[in-house]
Amino acid sequence: MEFTLQILLILVCLFYGARKGGIALGLLGGIGVVLLVFVFRLPPGKPPVDVMLTIVAVVAASATLQASGGLDVMLQLAERVLRRNPRYVSILAPFSTCILTMLCGTGHVVYTMLPIIYDVAIKNGIRPERPMAASSIASQMGIMASPVSVAVVSLVAFLAKAPAGSPIIDFVTLLSISIPATLFGVLMIGIFSWFRGKDLDKDEAFQQLIADPEMRKSVYGDTTTLLDKVLSKDQWTAMWIFVGAIAVVAFLGAVTSLRPLVADKPLSMVLTIQMFMLMAGALIIIITKTNPAMIAKNEVFRSGMIAVVAVFGVAWMADTVFEANLPTIKAALADIVTTQPWTYALALLIVSKLVNSQAAAVSAMVPLALSIGVPPGYIVAFGAAAYGYYILPTYPSDLAAIQFDRSGTTRIGKYVINHSFILPGLIGVLSSCLFGYILATARALI
Repeated sequence: MEFTLQILLILVCLFYGARKGGIALGLLGGIGVVLLVFVFRLPPGKPPVDVMLTIVAVVAASATLQASGGLDVMLQLAERVLRRNPRYVSILAPFSTCILTMLCGTGHVVYTMLPIIYDVAIKNGIRPERPMAASSIASQMGIMASPVSVAVVSLVAFLAKAPAGSPIIDFVTLLSISIPATLFGVLMIGIFSWFRGKDLDKDEAFQQLIADPEMRKSVYGDTTTLLDKVLSKDQWTAMWIFVGAIAVVAFLGAVTSLRPLVADKPLSMVLTIQMFMLMAGALIIIITKTNPAMIAKNEVFRSGMIAVVAVFGVAWMADTVFEANLPTIKAALADIVTTQPWTYALALLIVSKLVNSQAAAVSAMVPLALSIGVPPGYIVAFGAAAYGYYILPTYPSDLAAIQFDRSGTTRIGKYVINHSFILPGLIGVLSSCLFGYILATARALI
């Protein structure tokens, strides 16, 4: 009975925190920990300090990249590809937003791309819903394939503590599965989006909308572009420093002999990521003369620090309950997850929707999954299931896509659940999980 009440407490904190949004999710975890320790008398769990420090280092480097203007280089390159191939925007746009997320570690880069994607689509007679909804979904899917995303660095840290005897899944092994699985899912989204909905010339609602000259002018509007923005040498330099740091981290993950020995073992990848991300940010400041005061003021830094607090509160609260009730949880779930491992993916998807964060979902579910015997290979294979907040159209990138689509084709349906993002989300996540499972099986991780 007490265990049921404790689980209900976690769910209430997650649900209420997610509804409040922002930093509230982590702070509500604090209420949960206090009640669990002082009312239920549970021993407090362990906050994921390694995970939090890694997030801080990665976010600091990414925010420095944005403050330096290096992010504009990546955005301009993506726009150039889209405008040279407008006919294929429904496939190229989601790939561009996904790759930008993979490089920057955050899906927030999609906001700058959305008006450009709309402009390319509408000016070429393509239903904007096709690339707009796909691009919003793909930008969030890219998080689980990014070597510098909060969710991935959290997952790397948790997998490093997997029970003895489990297959060793290091940083490079994780990415060798998550990257192709994610790109496959994005490809499936693009193929689906190519054919979805009516063509604009056959869409009665759209034709009725543009029959009004004022509305037609609003729908087609002025051209939105970054191509006329002059990029400085410092912006290019900042971009190459950041990308170079990511490449070095990946190389050190692949060649363990290059890492110094610490207690007769190669330096952990968690510490390696922290060191090189901090160094990348420092080099950008020194070489490009970026103003450090601007770093803490941008969107990447703000969202990253919110993620730190969310992971802190959610993971601490969850660990307190799960550690105290581990024998009960193992007895109830061990057989299910052993015989039906897809149930882990389903649980991860539901938790992700509750917390509206892939990093928070990973922090809440992965330690539990490892403790009850879910093989690490399944955790990696089903990593895409950490993205479930497309189920309801409440996430900022989805709402932004609706706002930027002045044609009205990207929308929330009459029954809410039948919105523009539900099918691309289901197709992308399911395809990515299936392909991830095939890759993990081929690598003998399952």
